[in-house]
Amino acid sequence: MKKIFLVLLIVTSILSCKKQEKADLIVINSNTYTVNSNFDKVESFAIKDGKFIAVGTNKEIQEKYATLKTIDAKSKPVYPGFIDAHCHFYRLGLLQQKVNLVGTTSYDNVLEKLVEFQKEKNTSFITGRGWDQNDWETKEFPTKEKLDALFPKIPVAIRRIDGHAMLVNQAAIDLAKITVDSKIEGGEFLKKEGKLTGVLIDNAMNFIKVPEPSKQEQIQALKDAQKICFDLGLTTVDDAGLDKQVIELIDSLQQTGDLKMRVYAMISNNKKNLDYYLKKGIIKTEKLHVRSVKVYADGALGSRGAALKDAYSDKKGHFGALVNSYDNLQSLAKRIADSEYQMNTHAIGDSANYVMLKTYNEVLKNKENRRWRIEHAQIVDLKDFHHFKNILPSIQPTHATSDMYWAEDRVGAERIKGAYAYKDLLNQYGKVALGTDFPIENVSPLYTYYAATIRKDLKGYPEKGYQINNALSRENALRGMTIWNAYASFEETEKGSIEVGKLADFVILENDIVTVNGKEIPNTKVLATYVNGEQVK
Repeated sequence: MKKIFLVLLIVTSILSCKKQEKADLIVINSNTYTVNSNFDKVESFAIKDGKFIAVGTNKEIQEKYATLKTIDAKSKPVYPGFIDAHCHFYRLGLLQQKVNLVGTTSYDNVLEKLVEFQKEKNTSFITGRGWDQNDWETKEFPTKEKLDALFPKIPVAIRRIDGHAMLVNQAAIDLAKITVDSKIEGGEFLKKEGKLTGVLIDNAMNFIKVPEPSKQEQIQALKDAQKICFDLGLTTVDDAGLDKQVIELIDSLQQTGDLKMRVYAMISNNKKNLDYYLKKGIIKTEKLHVRSVKVYADGALGSRGAALKDAYSDKKGHFGALVNSYDNLQSLAKRIADSEYQMNTHAIGDSANYVMLKTYNEVLKNKENRRWRIEHAQIVDLKDFHHFKNILPSIQPTHATSDMYWAEDRVGAERIKGAYAYKDLLNQYGKVALGTDFPIENVSPLYTYYAATIRKDLKGYPEKGYQINNALSRENALRGMTIWNAYASFEETEKGSIEVGKLADFVILENDIVTVNGKEIPNTKVLATYVNGEQVK
């Protein structure tokens, strides 16, 4: 009898196994935020062929699926892979090969880093990025005299952190053939006592021709950027401004498996790109999506290049400027509206935002589901918020906590009410896309989440949060880093939530950012990052 029972047990077990479906990976004992339409949480999910095939309880998943690989999440929180809706992925990689000036505390500190870099690299043209005079005790733009003394023959060109101003030395000025009489629309050559200071604003930077990186340097840049992003939980990046050659390089590296990061590529606004891509139409692979144009309306607030309706509060008679003429912006918008492409326009000042909102709404009449984006939407006239009803705000929360120390000096107490107003923007469109603008800001999406919800800097300032009335709820901030960002790129049916049929991109964190004490959010560790069900961190 015992033998018969044992045989029956074995047969039953075999039949049971045969009934189970095969999965490549099962995650159990998790605290998973699906970020589906109900914002459901589940214990377990299964993956096969790079996609989620089931979500549910531990019992449901383990009874239905057999797998050789199971992850016990040990109650750790799991989220859809984080998406950065506005960044400079390729530029982040290139920055690893340049002088990193982020966090410098003075002009002398900048010079020290340049000297150290040149001793190590001995380059023929020194480039770098990241200085911000607003972080220094003396908050004035630097001038080139000390640069000239240190580097009398080697050209130096170092960009401000926002990319809208550049400090160059005399060697670079001579190479570019810039003179005190040089002029350019949408830019400025700063002068002092009738002489060039070495600071170039916006389009004036176009005079400086920095040597192009080699193909190997470009490949290494993309790989370096990928590692940084995967380590921080990002699985998709929207790169805000790429040329055809770089896009094709990204595609080739993705095809060979050397680049696993998903990239939503915004093409840079130039004739060559527009003529090629608008004619070719949308390009879509599993990891690359090309269907948008990155356009600049104005400059940055920190360098007073943002276009304002009224003069800057801290610079009488200065309004900033559009970096593209009004006529050019109008004709460009009409051309893109007649294509399949999305228009994503950098607009910082209230004047630039107004011009672009009016332009968008005019050219998109009777055109459905275009999802055109205003990138930054940083300072908006309180009278103009309603124009966002049909225009998607793409915002970067850490800009608020980086700029809060000096932004009101630039625009005054009244205009600041419409600045960094993320909740007000959300209330207009019903969604917001969240990004970082890295490497201008830190890459970490957890810093984005912290700035969006807690609205403090990493030292906990200010005590009650900066303009806390415009903080996003933690649930909406999570949507803004996942499903809403997927929507902003026309990809909400394939990613952005942990649902059956979607790409198996997810992250496991140390702390539950939706419930943990706010001060713990920025220090939370990313334990693992998965793309297509494959661990990449």
